[in-house]
Amino acid sequence: MSTIKTQRRNLTKSRAHYQEAVKHLPLGVSSNFRYWGDEETIFVKRGKGARLWDLDGNEYIDYRLGYGPAILGHCHDEVDAAAREAQSVGTVFALGTEKEVTVAKLIKDMMPAAELVRFSNSGTEAVMAALRLARGYTGKDNYVTFEGSYHGLFDAAMWTADPDSMKDQSKDPVLVSYGQGIPKLVRQLFWQVPYNDASRLEDVLKRHSDSIAAVLIEPILGNCCGIPSKPEFIKAVRELCTKYGVLMIVDEVKTGFRVGRGGAQAMYGIEADIFTVAKAVANGYPIAAIGGKEEIMRKYGKGVAHGGTYTAQAMSLAAAEKTLTILKETDALDRIAAYGKAMQEGMHKVLSKRGIPHSFTGHYSMSGLFFSATAPTTYRNWKLSDYTFYDTMAGYLIDMGVMCEPDSREPWFISGAHDAACLSETLSKFEEAVDLTLDELSGGDHEGDDSKLMPGISG
Repeated sequence: MSTIKTQRRNLTKSRAHYQEAVKHLPLGVSSNFRYWGDEETIFVKRGKGARLWDLDGNEYIDYRLGYGPAILGHCHDEVDAAAREAQSVGTVFALGTEKEVTVAKLIKDMMPAAELVRFSNSGTEAVMAALRLARGYTGKDNYVTFEGSYHGLFDAAMWTADPDSMKDQSKDPVLVSYGQGIPKLVRQLFWQVPYNDASRLEDVLKRHSDSIAAVLIEPILGNCCGIPSKPEFIKAVRELCTKYGVLMIVDEVKTGFRVGRGGAQAMYGIEADIFTVAKAVANGYPIAAIGGKEEIMRKYGKGVAHGGTYTAQAMSLAAAEKTLTILKETDALDRIAAYGKAMQEGMHKVLSKRGIPHSFTGHYSMSGLFFSATAPTTYRNWKLSDYTFYDTMAGYLIDMGVMCEPDSREPWFISGAHDAACLSETLSKFEEAVDLTLDELSGGDHEGDDSKLMPGISG
């Protein structure tokens, strides 16, 4: 986490609110990731379009978008109107409603492999349900994940490679849990292999496919710089899963309906056995979905449990119908990608002018900025690098009113509400933030070879 600069912003009200909030909420927030420090944690007053405002009235161009959900922008008029209209239906009934079928049809029309659909409330819940379904269908307990992947906050997925043990690249790193409270016994159930390395995956499947229910994969690492699957890699994963009788679960919680109308599956030309979508489905209203092949999905209710009190709530379904219809029938996704491309080109000009090595990862709609001439292709590439420059620069940007992620793990997300004014302001402030970062890291004099200011990076 970078140290967020506060030279320009007044955070008096956010800081006062934090002091009250921490009396009632652990860390003063409802998610660990919203805590930025006792003095730096901010609280939102409102959002509209591509911008948000905090309690002190500071305005930000938002490139976090709630980690991606607000794909059309905050408080989208049509989506919110649809949700308000659905209030007249009611809240929850422990019974189904008509619009479940309407939204399921939209997902089936847009997403490859969606022969049947089940709804859930969040990405975490959807992935939990998908993994349970894979186990129920195959009768096997184990699974495979990839280094750098993020599949939500549940015990089966909260494991990562220990950075210290990665330093010896001749050995596989030790896997550790994200934090306390995760049973060590869970570690016996899965294998974790390097991303973009199909041969390592096949090594595991050759030896253990008789006990492996599924390979769980993000087509783009949404919590690791937006590192994408190489096309040949994700296609090899599909082939290996088929070859060894293992289900392929494609976690499209972040990429679904964002990188294209058919998500990453359509972009890569593959079909999952089971997939999950969530964040962009309803422009911020809480809903997720599990989709997949009919034979597998029919196990729900015939041996595999799935449910939820708030699943397929009326307002979320209405927001999903409107959001997906806009994404399907308009050029919104094309405009989002075009904006992301233009932003990268503008950043490239700024950095190239100063001789700063850099590269971009991911998709134009959710891309990562990396201060190396070669983009990372694995979690190890990123974790073993020096990302001081990004973290320092991000602090300046946020202070200037460009709300990017404070560290380099999360991509920059683009919405349909980002416009030419946002782009011009972003690039102007980006240039200033780069120069301030160079000054800070050089002690006030950044003339000469700027790449020397970033240890471990070469141009």
